[in-house]
Formats: sequence, C-alpha cells, structure tokens
Amino acid sequence: MSEAEILFEVKDGLGLITLNRPKALNALTYGMILELEKALPGWEADPAIKAVVLRGAGDRAFCAGGDVIGLYREMRDNQSGTLRRDFFRDEYIVNRRIYRFAKPWISLIDGIDMGGGVGLSAHGSHSVASEKFLFAMPETTIGLFPDVGGGYFLTRLPGALGTFLALTSHRLKVADALWAGIVDAHVPSARMGDLLAALGAADLSGPDADRKVDAVIARFATDPGLATLPDLMADIDRCFSAESVGEIEAKLRKHPGEWAQKQLAALLKLSPLSMAITLEQLRRCANRSFEDTMTIEYRMSQYCMRPDHDFFEGVRALLVDKDQKPRWNPATIAAVTPAMVEAHFQPVANDLLFEMT
Repeated sequence: MSEAEILFEVKDGLGLITLNRPKALNALTYGMILELEKALPGWEADPAIKAVVLRGAGDRAFCAGGDVIGLYREMRDNQSGTLRRDFFRDEYIVNRRIYRFAKPWISLIDGIDMGGGVGLSAHGSHSVASEKFLFAMPETTIGLFPDVGGGYFLTRLPGALGTFLALTSHRLKVADALWAGIVDAHVPSARMGDLLAALGAADLSGPDADRKVDAVIARFATDPGLATLPDLMADIDRCFSAESVGEIEAKLRKHPGEWAQKQLAALLKLSPLSMAITLEQLRRCANRSFEDTMTIEYRMSQYCMRPDHDFFEGVRALLVDKDQKPRWNPATIAAVTPAMVEAHFQPVANDLLFEMT
C-alpha cells in the first residue's frame, strides 16, 4: 500500500498535519483537501487539542500549490466530470475554516510555499519560515489568478506590492516575506523540530493562546538578513499602481533601468486575460471580508474552468506538454475587453456563499 497523501496525528496536545507528497513538492490533491475538511471541525471542538501545526514532508517544500494537472486531465478526458467544480469549492471552504479557526494555526514552512500552499499558511494565526522558504503566487503563468484568498491578503500588503506579486509571480525569500508580513517569523530549518517540541510542552490554554504561541516562537526566531523589497518599493508603487494592465505596461516601458525591463519581459509572457482578471479581482476584493473574497474567487474559478479558457492552455504548455509556448487568447493586452473580464465575476449555479459565524 502506498502511504497516505496527508497524515494526521495528535501529540502533546497538538494536532499535527503533514502534507505527504514530497516527490510532488506536497502539491495539494482533491483527496487531501477532503481529508482536511473532514478533520478540522473535530479538532477545533476537541478540548484536548490546544493548537494545530501544519508542515510538509521532505526537505524541499511545504506545498508547491494545487494539483492542477488533475483538473486538466478531467477537462481533456471527461467533460461532464465534477472535479473542476468541487476542487475549488472544497479548497476554499478549507481556506475559510483556517481563517476562522478558533485555535492557533501554526504553519512550519521549511521550503517552497506557493499557490494553494499559501492558502493553507497565510490565513492561519502563525506562519514560521526557514531559510529554505520560497514564496510565490504563480497562477498568472498558467492563465489563472491568485486564488485561495489571494484577493484578501495580497491587497493588504504594503503599497502596490500585492499587485506586483499577483501579476508577475515574483518569488520572495524569507527576509522579504517577513518584511512584507507574509510570514511572522524566521526559524532556521535545523531548529524547526525544537520549536515543535517546545510548542508541545507549552501551556497554550486560555484566551491569550496566540500570544503564548508568539512567545514560544520568539525563543527560536532569528534575523533572516536584509530584505530587498524596501529598496524596490518606490519603483513597484510607481509602475504597479495603475488602473489597467495596459497602463502598467506603459509605465514599465517608460521607466528607466534594468528592473522595469525585466518586469515588462515577464508580463509580456503571461496570459493577457489572466492579468486583466487578476487586476480586477484585487480591485473588487480590497476592503471586502474574507468570505466575500472567497465568493468572488469561486465565481472566477468556475469561469476559468471552461475548456477554451487560457487556464487549460497554460497548464498544457507549462506542465503537460512543457513546450513553454502557450497560445493565449486574446494574444495581446490591448485585445482584452471589459466584457471578457466581467464574465468572470458573474454568479454561478453552485455559488459559494458563506454565512458569517
């Protein structure tokens, strides 16, 4: 028998979850999502569990994202399948459960944390990253948008940083992620086990449990070094604070220097439609509740599941055939119309509507 894709254990009062697909960089499958959805309510209600700790198996990744190749295969082989509907719906329900979780949710991120992995780490109460941490929201590279609550947390980053990260798929190491507030602390990889043991030994009871977790983490936290983002923020704000992707492109073309030209070259490789809906997503989700954001993103996801959408062309080109030559439709930023963008934000038959608790 093959080992389970996700492992659950209760030890020293901690609910331990291990994403267990190290060869696939712990990419999140639908089965893993369902197991999370099944386990979390009971753990939240169990007085014997004082906190939840989430980690990834292996030495390379926490979670590199969702298993989008499965979505592609269903589109190709089974047009009437329900995975494209259910995967996003249940994933977003789990994201919301983490956001509203009544106990400390501690992610120990010892490696790559991208896409769907960020949805598991960013919305919890505590995220701890090692020197191996590597963050990105790379959805625009495959014709999608930064989902799993990206519209919520990216819009709350400093200045235009969220827009920059959402559009370009720029990668951050731990010092920059800590500066931006994407993670809460840096703990060296070699000390992650000691931190876990200390959390198990700690008294985390009472209404100030989060503060108690902070104190435990602080004992192991170290300086990750200098962040690079502070020196880039003026350029990021100047170029990525714009009303349209076309304006961002124009600002980058006019901006002197190698940095702007590098960002322009990156943008011009991406799906024009994906960038346009991402920018609109961030505009609509700014200052909205987490639940409202997830409803918006679910509607977007379902439009992106249409067989002729750029998402499937992006997955084909980058992850299936790997020819690195996606044929985007439309092919240029200027050809994207407001109607094309607006179509992604309409209610759907199985809308994901949350009741506030």
